Amino acid sequence: MITIDDIEDMTCLTRAEITAIAEHEHVGEMDAALLGEYLMHVHHGAYRVNEMICEDIRTCLHRGQTLRARELFAVLQAFVADHPEAARG
Repeated sequence: MITIDDIEDMTCLTRAEITAIAEHEHVGEMDAALLGEYLMHVHHGAYRVNEMICEDIRTCLHRGQTLRARELFAVLQAFVADHPEAARG
């Protein structure tokens, strides 16, 4: 059986990035990993992942979930460091 660890090893995304996509899209981690991997290979896809994480940060801040917003900000920083094209769009 394929696990989320196996899927993560096959993508260019981290577990935290996959979790952020899953949270944003309201899907399971397996589906989020597949979506994220797809997005990372299409034009402006990395920027779309960046937008998803930013939208989740804003949502958390509006809800007063500052700890989760900080966690997502750390995910965003790591994502942009690994994928600089995400910041340029």
